[in-house]
Amino acid sequence: MPVTEGQKPDTATPIEQIEQASRSSMPLAERQKSNETVPLEGEKPSKNALKKAAKEKEKAEKAAKREQQEREEKEKAAANDTASHLYGHLNYEAPPPFAEKFLDLGDLEGIEENSRVTFEARVGNARVQSAKLGFLVLRDGFDSIQVVIAEGGPQKISRQMIKWCGGLNTESIVRVTGLVQAPKEEVKSATISHHELHLDSIYVVAEAPEQLPVQVKDCNQPPPGEEEGDAVIEGLPNVGLKARLDNKVLSLRAPAGEAIIKLESEVTRLFNEYMFQHKFTDIQPSYLAGAATEGGAGVFEVKYFEEKAFLTQSPQFFKQMTIAGGMKRVFSVGPVFRAENSNTRRHLTEFTGLDFEMTIRHHYHEVLSFGESLMIYIIRGLQTQEYPKKLTNIIREAGYPEAGTFQLPPGDKAVRITFAEAKALLSEAGIEGGEPHSDIDTAQEKALGKIILEKYKTDFYTVDEFPRSLRPFYTHPSPKDPALTNSYDFFMRGQEFMSGAQRIHNYNDLCESMRLKGLSPEDEGFKHYTEAFKWGCSPHGGGGLGLNRIVQSFLGLNNIREATLFPRDPGRLAP
Repeated sequence: MPVTEGQKPDTATPIEQIEQASRSSMPLAERQKSNETVPLEGEKPSKNALKKAAKEKEKAEKAAKREQQEREEKEKAAANDTASHLYGHLNYEAPPPFAEKFLDLGDLEGIEENSRVTFEARVGNARVQSAKLGFLVLRDGFDSIQVVIAEGGPQKISRQMIKWCGGLNTESIVRVTGLVQAPKEEVKSATISHHELHLDSIYVVAEAPEQLPVQVKDCNQPPPGEEEGDAVIEGLPNVGLKARLDNKVLSLRAPAGEAIIKLESEVTRLFNEYMFQHKFTDIQPSYLAGAATEGGAGVFEVKYFEEKAFLTQSPQFFKQMTIAGGMKRVFSVGPVFRAENSNTRRHLTEFTGLDFEMTIRHHYHEVLSFGESLMIYIIRGLQTQEYPKKLTNIIREAGYPEAGTFQLPPGDKAVRITFAEAKALLSEAGIEGGEPHSDIDTAQEKALGKIILEKYKTDFYTVDEFPRSLRPFYTHPSPKDPALTNSYDFFMRGQEFMSGAQRIHNYNDLCESMRLKGLSPEDEGFKHYTEAFKWGCSPHGGGGLGLNRIVQSFLGLNNIREATLFPRDPGRLAP
């Protein structure tokens, strides 16, 4: 801007010029009210503005002085901290030295006293008892231990270190080194009660935030019931099932949550073990199909390049085609997809299936008996083997009363009744079962489970000879009654968890059965399946067990989602 004669040059910056113009347009009272302390040229500041400016200056000087003092105190404390190298955040480029024995926390159970060890664990609790003494409870899976942080000692633990440890956030992962010693009194706040760790060093491996969406300890009990009478531990905070599923990473850290998933792994291990013992071959069927098979209902459609594809309802067709290919005994463990809009406590849209198929020499009861023996082997393994028993005890102690109470009949024989006998038992108990060939609904299944338990003292039983109208087209009809089939269901505590049968292996009979169900053997979705029997196939049968239902029933869980790592239902696709 040019300067006219007699005018002083304006040395203000463009921003300052804008601010001055803005202030000059405001009334004086408003400028004073808005904390204006810089008067315009030729204008004297008000007394209030001068007084306020003085106070602000004094306040700023005090704050600066306080900050300086705190900074000097911290620097002085850091300079005098004899343990500054013994704690902090772990630097992986130059990791600190650790003891010769780097182990898992659970291994401390058998360690000798005065052993110096290093391990990593999560912070379960942190507290400072005094300037000279602090405590941590560190947790790794099911195991926890008390850690003592005392001033002095061989490592010259400092008060600064004790204070720092007391401020660690719960669920942070730390690496600690220390001396294992016997406590003066039994430690009741940790699972390892006869040992404690006297801390030498501690480094944060991964820091958790101060606030978590759910507390891990609040997830270590059954979720609040959905109906009156469902188990809830009174007097303790509790987290609902939805919140647990939404925050699965945190709820999985609760001992009970982890134990349930690990027990599921034990069921799979025992299943595989039994299969290999009996010379079955583990196969990997596809879970994509080019057509909606098994009747076309309840399948998920997916885009497959420029075509449509479908997630398979089961590996049923693939197992049978493998038998037709000359393999006598096969099994698989994998996902099963059902597009059913069922929002119940026992239904999922994706679950894990334990499937098997085998050839038959004389009678389909060879397959039924094999399946019964398989289940008794799995359940007895869960009840008698050390690790599954430990998992069951952890779950029961967390407030699941039915865990560990599952009953089997003595010996190795399962209780087996026919479908007609099941209907008769319900009728005798005064429970209406409908027409002789009508299906048994969920309420009737539960009632039948109680009847069988009272009559035969078992929670596991099988039902044989289902009506043909209730089974898929590939189910072999009964030679003694064309209205019945050579098929069976398995039950635990009144809940069906496996459906199986002898399959039709004759090509012409299979085609006829398909047409009776309104299906065409020539349909593109069935062509490769039916041709497998056209070329000759041995008599065979098998079944598919629902892993999640087995665990739910064995433990007496209220909801199948508790027995599923990442459950999928009509309303859930995450996490």
